[in-house]
Amino acid sequence: MLRDVENHSLPRTAAFFDLDKTVIAKSSTLTFSKSFYQGGLINRRAVLRTAYAQFVFLAGGADHDQMERMRKYLSALCRGWNVQQVKEIVAETLHDLIDPIIYDEAATLIEQHHTAGRDVVIVSTSGAEVVEPIGELLGADRVVATRMVVGDDGCFTGEVEYYAYGPTKAEAIRELAASEGYDLARCYAYSDSVTDVPMLESVGHPHAVNPDRALRRESLAREWPILDFHRPVRLKQRLPALSVPPRPALVAAAAIGAAAATAGLVWYASRRRATAA
Repeated sequence: MLRDVENHSLPRTAAFFDLDKTVIAKSSTLTFSKSFYQGGLINRRAVLRTAYAQFVFLAGGADHDQMERMRKYLSALCRGWNVQQVKEIVAETLHDLIDPIIYDEAATLIEQHHTAGRDVVIVSTSGAEVVEPIGELLGADRVVATRMVVGDDGCFTGEVEYYAYGPTKAEAIRELAASEGYDLARCYAYSDSVTDVPMLESVGHPHAVNPDRALRRESLAREWPILDFHRPVRLKQRLPALSVPPRPALVAAAAIGAAAATAGLVWYASRRRATAA
């Protein structure tokens, strides 16, 4: 159970949530692969590869090396994509694709933190063109996400400006704490991945959610609570309970959410190379 409503004479607090497999049951970026294909951003082969990548992700997640390969592929993949087109594709398909895979347990936690007077911050390696609207759907107060450079023509240049991953997530949290007056010792954090240990250990109340094997070991060693989220539910089916109305996310990092094909290509290529070896 969460603590009672915050004493507002004390410094402010927040709850920081990873997104994929923590708040939603799948990879946010991979989930949009079919929509990106229909919009002409990726081809059929990439769709098939992202379907395979989604399977790999759900089976065990991505380790550090896979995430690094994803980052390298991202810049080449999205170069020349029109940012407004990506935003429109996400907006048109958000409710159909994301709403059904939100964990009921996560939505309840978000409600409880808001009721207790805490801000809710989504901190995700995915790009903000995906993460920001999901944050708004969930009623998050802020979003931290990967961002890429956008040229004067409104298209991605292919350069990564900020990568919200590993230690950089913890740095973003500390920066938010300084600017917003959060007392990190009284803040909460939730993630499924061992790559988010820096984020988890930066707060006083870390929680592992559906943890991968490495994070489970780490959580047991550190005596961090381990939570099991397994009930995806449409928000509109529980909106009477989720009484906090959605509020516009104050974006701490703005970037693409079109890394779906990137992840697919990376994981597929790495598995093919491993098989060939």
